[in-house]
Amino acid sequence: MDFPKYLLGDNSEFPTAIFVIHTEFPRFIINLENDEVEWLEDFDAEDQKELENEAETLIQGATDFYDREISLYDED
Repeated sequence: MDFPKYLLGDNSEFPTAIFVIHTEFPRFIINLENDEVEWLEDFDAEDQKELENEAETLIQGATDFYDREISLYDED
């Protein structure tokens, strides 16, 4: 099964939180309420260095995805 690059998620345990799930490597979940990121991968030292360079771009991509999705609701 193919998944979209990003998914939106919420949970009744965290009623004010909105989660964006990045499904491609490196997979992560970001809580947009507090910008906390949980990486779903194990990284070796080389991957960690590369991730440090890409993390800001990946997180910005997740935020941009959320903004685009919400703007679709605002247009209705």
